[in-house]
Amino acid sequence: QVQLVESGGGLVQPGDSLRLSCAASGLSLEYYAIGWFRQAPGKEREAISCITTDGTIYEAGGVKDRFTISRDNAKNTMYLQMSSLKPEDTAVYYCAADRSPTWLGDDYYCPSSRSGYWGQGAQVTVSS
Repeated sequence: QVQLVESGGGLVQPGDSLRLSCAASGLSLEYYAIGWFRQAPGKEREAISCITTDGTIYEAGGVKDRFTISRDNAKNTMYLQMSSLKPEDTAVYYCAADRSPTWLGDDYYCPSSRSGYWGQGAQVTVSS
């Protein structure tokens, strides 16, 4: 049984940093395109950052230079390091893994909601 379990969410103040983790079981992340997504209240889910199996990284414009995606194949875990957090970063954050990711254009791919495995989500709230 495949499971992706996020951890590390919480309530932080503007300007703080936070690291989300996503531990995988039942699959080996190194063979999958992986990604982090978020969904804010009243908004559609959006891709934040994704890595393909060859290491190509996609970053959404709003988080470039603030968020960093990574994976540790030995621990079968992916991470999202977030810094300089803003209130508009408040959302439920999801991790995903997919062997048939969606093409975003250029060399960028992200997991698909149709074919990927998804975590249950972790709430991140940025508020003073």
